[in-house]
Amino acid sequence: MKKLFRKKYLYALVGLVILFLSQYFPSKIPFEKTQDNLFIVKRVIDGDTIELENGQIVRYIGVDSPELHHPKKPVQCFGQEALEFNKKLVEGKEVRLEKDVSETDRYKRLLRYVYVGDIFINQKLVEEGFASVATFPPDVKYVEVFLQAQEKAREKGTGLWSICKVN
Repeated sequence: MKKLFRKKYLYALVGLVILFLSQYFPSKIPFEKTQDNLFIVKRVIDGDTIELENGQIVRYIGVDSPELHHPKKPVQCFGQEALEFNKKLVEGKEVRLEKDVSETDRYKRLLRYVYVGDIFINQKLVEEGFASVATFPPDVKYVEVFLQAQEKAREKGTGLWSICKVN
């Protein structure tokens, strides 16, 4: 009887340890589509920022579109075009959000990778020349994907690379 009790206790303890560790060390299982990460886009703020129906503001990770609403900077070259392209991609649509390491930025915006169906919006903006790569560690999961997309856009002279002075 004592042996059976110890065995059950051991299994319960191992289960609790696994549960505890899984909360602090998430696995590298591919990102799944669940109801918890699906949202409707209420409006597009600019080329790399959206507002969800629930009122949360989302800043796309790893990319930077030309400024439209900066308090100290004028509207930048291709800013309006980036806004319009982003609207076409996501406004009013269901998006899937993927978190990297950081939850929010200093402005309290959610930091996320954004998908509409199988379209990776962050990457699409870069490859079509509506955004450039902007890396802020530790959120660097797809930096290589973005750099490759940017190089192709730059070589082809796509989007902002066709008319804007970009460093």
